[in-house]
Amino acid sequence: MVVYEGCFSVSYYLRERMNLMLCCCVGSKGKGNYERMAFLSIHWSLIIIFSLMVLPVTQTVNTKPNIVLFMADDLGIGDIGCYGNDTIRTPNIDRLAKEGLKLTQHISAAPLCTPSRAAFMTGRYPIRSGMDITNGFRVIISTGSSAGLPPNETTFATILQQQGYSTGLIGKWHLGVNCASRNDFCHHPNNHGFNYFYGMPFTLYSGCKPNFTVETSKSPKPRITFFTQVISLGVLTLIALKYSKLLPVNGIFLASCVVFNLLLIIYWYVWFQYSHYWNCILMRNHQVTEQPMNTERTTYQILKEAHSFIERNKNVPFLLFVSFLHVHIPLITTKRFTGRSKHGIYGDNVEELDFLVGSVVDAIDTAGLKNNTLIYFTSDHGGHLEMTDGKLQLGGWNGIYKGGKFMAGWEGGIRVPGIFRWPGVISPDTVCDEPTSLMDIFPTVLHLGGGELPTDRTIDGRNLMPLLKNQTLHSEHEFLFHYCGPHLHAARWHEKESGAVWKAHFITPVFYPEGTGGCYDIRICPCGGDRVTYHEPPLLFEISKDPSESSPLQLELKPQYVQAINRIKQAIAEHQRTITPVPQQLTFMNNLWRPWLQPCCGTFPFCWCDKDINMTSADFTM
Repeated sequence: MVVYEGCFSVSYYLRERMNLMLCCCVGSKGKGNYERMAFLSIHWSLIIIFSLMVLPVTQTVNTKPNIVLFMADDLGIGDIGCYGNDTIRTPNIDRLAKEGLKLTQHISAAPLCTPSRAAFMTGRYPIRSGMDITNGFRVIISTGSSAGLPPNETTFATILQQQGYSTGLIGKWHLGVNCASRNDFCHHPNNHGFNYFYGMPFTLYSGCKPNFTVETSKSPKPRITFFTQVISLGVLTLIALKYSKLLPVNGIFLASCVVFNLLLIIYWYVWFQYSHYWNCILMRNHQVTEQPMNTERTTYQILKEAHSFIERNKNVPFLLFVSFLHVHIPLITTKRFTGRSKHGIYGDNVEELDFLVGSVVDAIDTAGLKNNTLIYFTSDHGGHLEMTDGKLQLGGWNGIYKGGKFMAGWEGGIRVPGIFRWPGVISPDTVCDEPTSLMDIFPTVLHLGGGELPTDRTIDGRNLMPLLKNQTLHSEHEFLFHYCGPHLHAARWHEKESGAVWKAHFITPVFYPEGTGGCYDIRICPCGGDRVTYHEPPLLFEISKDPSESSPLQLELKPQYVQAINRIKQAIAEHQRTITPVPQQLTFMNNLWRPWLQPCCGTFPFCWCDKDINMTSADFTM
């Protein structure tokens, strides 16, 4: 805030003007002139008093911009009109691009939710914070687990909060809740810089919507069921051996095994049978407001909360992160948008997402904040190609780009929309083809908010403002690295002299059926094992000319191809020397459901409530 410092100089000027007027009156003769002099004296005295009282208030202005970040969930870059889709209607997102700048090579740091969002919040590759792993599930699978964004990681919200911003997160978090007890909230948004949080601490999944049963093959249920069955079979075998007297078995040991097995069965039954109670919840700050959530009205609530935050904070600088639940399965869509698109329930959900974006943007503009607000729109990663139900497509479309969600190397899994609007600062209807990253949002908003980059850790993002304001021709990124867990699947090199963008693939998933561009038999392409191919020499593409990665270059044809590979390998070696070992957050043990960590709005295990029961669609018009 800047207060006008010329109050006393203004009053001095007014006083001098008054004295001049008085002198003119005194120099005149007659009773009427003395009355006029007295009147003017009172008149100017009131003006001086008023100016001293009012000027410091009326001349107070915000020099820091408001920042509004929109992030869709699982949205494919090809699902939006301004990125080439001509059958799904997205007029509001398209309008943002028309009024601002569109990035065409905007890259996520990971091809799935939890690690991508960790990188977005911290400006760091998720491998640096332990937020990506291969031998676990690679995402947080329960609100009652101890997995989450480490408390010692610094988010852009934390730094902007320190700079006087009012910070809010509305929608999806999916970066953990508790560490050691139900009320420590060590991973919670409030502990990572957000003054206000309303939304899901977890993520939508099929169990959140009644009668929606589509699951991925990476669901922990089959693995844990098999594990439990093996233990049960072992206990039954011990019982048979003891009572057949084929093998002496200690009775106390056998009883302990039976009790352990029964507790294990009860544990898994409670977790899976009632998982929607544990995971499909809404919170307002630390308080659970719905358990389980009523998905029929969640969309209205998210929108209402976003509007309310803007209204409450329109007179102070604010950061609002609207992290939509759209367009992740189970694709919760209101009746108004059901059946509207040409692409079934998925298309309906995208069109509703577009409406939500437009509604929040309109709220900003109506509040008179348009010219002092940076708006950004993106998705956390590419669309999930393999998410189908028979012939019904439930996942996104990634346009011309190969691959999709869970694929760290191919462009379809990591190339996402990137749209910025800031009237008067960013030129309208602008397109930028330079390589950029979701991690760039961290240093960009810090720069705008007056914060400083942390000096005790490596920050991989780069400030985008010079590029957005057309003050420079090139992105600061010379190299970007594409991890799948700890495995480096690919890397790109932006050769500034020629403008070429080279990309080398070291590991690629094995598609099934062959040539389809996805792993349709298991629905999730793995990072390693027998379902990937290791390339030496690596596959090389010049994606500035071949963005669909359809034709790998023949290295023997041109020396510059080999030079590009060698330069990329050298950069990888330099980059990996900056990676230090950290505790892994998403291990199997960290991801286990712990009843004592489970957020609960009652007395555990009686966790159900609806504190927004009177809230209906009538409370907010869509």
